[in-house]
Amino acid sequence: MTQVRLYNGEWGYISSVTDEASREVLAAVVSASPNKALISATLDELQTHLKDELKPIMHSDQGWQYQMSDYQQRLKDMNITQSMSRKGNCHDNAPMESFIGLMKRECLNRYQINNLEELCKLVKDYVDWFNNVRISRNKMA
Repeated sequence: MTQVRLYNGEWGYISSVTDEASREVLAAVVSASPNKALISATLDELQTHLKDELKPIMHSDQGWQYQMSDYQQRLKDMNITQSMSRKGNCHDNAPMESFIGLMKRECLNRYQINNLEELCKLVKDYVDWFNNVRISRNKMA
């Protein structure tokens, strides 16, 4: 999860999930608050991309949202194994941090984002561009 300062003085929060093998963004949800509803909406969007026979691993940092019992149970219900990096050891989460950095550099930091609606549109458009147009050596054909 990351936060973005909006021009109106408020904050926007982006929760996203990428596939470490293909580098595809599987979910990206924007909210005015980094709460349980945002995490739940992210998992809802992610679930539309998962096939029943898959047993993915979800890497994250030790943020409070990833330690909630509701979140952990939802991952189990979705047949996802949780992998939370040890304190000071963020290597598993590095691909996600890299994507967030790219999104901020290539898109979000280039605009005056006035409100949450504008942030939602920018994130949606960037994810579509990232997944379908952007050239990357890391993506599989």
